Amino acid sequence: MLRFRVFRGFRIFRGCQKIVRIHLVSNARVTVIATILAAAAAGCTRPPSGPLVASSTTMVTAWQIPQNPLSDPALTDPKLSEPIKWGYRIFVDTPHEAPRLTGGKVSCANCHLNAGQRDRALPLVGIAGMFPEFNNRAVRLISLQDRVVDCFLRSENGTGRLDDGEAERAGPAADALPSPTSKEVLAVSAYLVWLSRGYPVGASPSWRGRNSIAADKLVPIDKLDARKGDAIYAERCVSCHGVDGQGVQIGDKKAGPLWGPDSWNDGAGAARIYTLAGIVRYTMPYLNPGSLTDVEAQEVAAFINAKPRPRYPFKDRDYVGGKIPADAVYYRTAAHE
Repeated sequence: MLRFRVFRGFRIFRGCQKIVRIHLVSNARVTVIATILAAAAAGCTRPPSGPLVASSTTMVTAWQIPQNPLSDPALTDPKLSEPIKWGYRIFVDTPHEAPRLTGGKVSCANCHLNAGQRDRALPLVGIAGMFPEFNNRAVRLISLQDRVVDCFLRSENGTGRLDDGEAERAGPAADALPSPTSKEVLAVSAYLVWLSRGYPVGASPSWRGRNSIAADKLVPIDKLDARKGDAIYAERCVSCHGVDGQGVQIGDKKAGPLWGPDSWNDGAGAARIYTLAGIVRYTMPYLNPGSLTDVEAQEVAAFINAKPRPRYPFKDRDYVGGKIPADAVYYRTAAHE
């Protein structure tokens, strides 16, 4: 089993009698170089079991963070501990901790519940060793930092900081937009690598990819009734998300905006109906997840993704040479503009 620890400025990966040292670059910019460890992963033992909060949550477990770097006594070297802790803070409060890279009010933890540590809520424990991996939307291999950049650009609407003219001139590599070397991106990547300590490289965790509705349960997009989704939303969702979809303040908690200028943009994964339906199906309602049927989740997702949201200006660079997924409804709209 590969394990991650820190020793005198080095990241040390232990696994199956092999030790690899990678010196941390200056300013705590942690480079995630997982692929060089793939050979060392062969024959390793299994990672610890039960690292996630159960998908069927209660008022007690709803806010639990099993692994919190802010309280980890093992994080003593500030060169590594500070970016990990900041990455965690960005993850749970993105608009306030990373304001220069966000254009809305969505945090990473609005989709990846319990700081990325709840089962069937897009958990991120143990996933760092899966990168680089092929991404269908980008039509290329992407690194962990590339994936974090995509979340900033799309889910946190980082492109919303550009006006239309700037977006056309700048392109996604503009200084105003997140890049793989942005300090915020590296901090979030450091947090995700910290969540992956003790897990083998190249082996997908059993909990990854379990937020999809089965293919034989998918309703054709043109058969989904957003009006039924509206009715379900009014009955099951407004207590937390509000009639206007902008979230209701409940104590120190507030759900992220589901549509409008502060929500994710139309290039985000959640802007795809089936993708959003898989999230809704297994994570909502927040204290009774899994209580909606497959069809109900898809109708709610169709309702939410029939609403206006910020425009992602680089959609023409997605799915190049490939087929745009049927549930990417905002791409179809853009094609007719």
